[in-house]
Amino acid sequence: MTGAGSPLSLRSRLRSLRPAAFGADSAGERLERIHRSPNFADGVFQNPVGARTRPSGASGLEFAKIYFQKEARARRAPIGTIPVYSTTLADLAAPPVSGLRLTWMGHSSVLAEIDGRRVLFDPVWGERCSPFAFAGPKRLHPVPVPLASLGPVDVVVISHDHYDHLDLPTIRALASTDTVFAVPLGVGAHLERWGVAASRLRELDWNESTELAGIRLTATPARHFCGRGLRNQQHTLWASWVVEGPEHRVYHSGDTGYFPGFRDIGAEHGPFDATMIQIGAYSEYWPDIHMTPAEGMRAHLDLQGGRPSGVMLPIHWGTFNLAPHPWAEPGEGTVTAAAEAGAGIALPRPGQPFEPTGDEVPDAPWWRSVAAVPAEGWPAATAPVTAPAGAPAAKAAGDTAGRGDGGKTEETAESASSA
Repeated sequence: MTGAGSPLSLRSRLRSLRPAAFGADSAGERLERIHRSPNFADGVFQNPVGARTRPSGASGLEFAKIYFQKEARARRAPIGTIPVYSTTLADLAAPPVSGLRLTWMGHSSVLAEIDGRRVLFDPVWGERCSPFAFAGPKRLHPVPVPLASLGPVDVVVISHDHYDHLDLPTIRALASTDTVFAVPLGVGAHLERWGVAASRLRELDWNESTELAGIRLTATPARHFCGRGLRNQQHTLWASWVVEGPEHRVYHSGDTGYFPGFRDIGAEHGPFDATMIQIGAYSEYWPDIHMTPAEGMRAHLDLQGGRPSGVMLPIHWGTFNLAPHPWAEPGEGTVTAAAEAGAGIALPRPGQPFEPTGDEVPDAPWWRSVAAVPAEGWPAATAPVTAPAGAPAAKAAGDTAGRGDGGKTEETAESASSA
């Protein structure tokens, strides 16, 4: 029955009224592929280990009281202007001497220049991470550079479809370029609705890979969840990402709680010259889906085979107010965790390019100039936070010796684009 009064017709009409920012549902071959995924069961994508995705340990009302309490709100924002780096474009004009350069644009957005290619992770240039222009978490600092001035990007990588990682105005702007998008399974439906051609999508399940322009991108597991609309049907996957060039390799965590799978990712794909690890927007109310700085450092060490090698770049903090913790706490916690582990970390201001394997990795706690001083004062550093000598040499992008695919499919660019 498909007449004017049929349920199917009503659903179609309601779907057409859905705001564009909500994206689109998967259908056809894409939906069939989701249903075939080994990570999809009981009607939803499953986490590698169990994860609570809603506030736990207290009622929602108790959480709201904490979140909106006046003094707590004041601690969640800087007391001055965040020092955005001022010469980003000039510094990016010359290629990285080492072949690898990272530029943190704020939150989880990072431009990675790796062996002659440019990869943009989770680009969010919008003013709010929200489906609405008039409401929702607003930027605490401007974007370091206009998106239109950033120059060509070979690949845009999306970790999952939450608003602070997948931004409608940013994607629409990038849709007018020639860039290719590497996304987790199901996320391609959103992008197609927003004007990205299916031929420019590489849609991957966990442990699937695609090769583009001489680099290899692999979607790896994460412990999180998905959803953009009024109903969260868990029909889009979330992922962390490994990017391998001929000489270097990096890891981007996306959003994730800590889980033992980091060791497996490191054993199969590591060690890494640099990891970009989520260390903000954590809370005791959702302990399974975001990491604290200590957990983020533990994940970094797991990815590096238990050794404090490479450089960890803390991400997912400083740009949007998304959790009850004080604004500067993730940065301070990362410094403490690195000192305890003897690990190298990078502490760039938003927009400050740096080369993880170079001699000048930014290590100053810049946020202290615009954050309220704790009652006990700022802690003294107990160990260097710059990279230890001898960052790990990366394997060649095509070197797959010793890797187990776990029975899952490895996709080339051509096969992934047809999904």
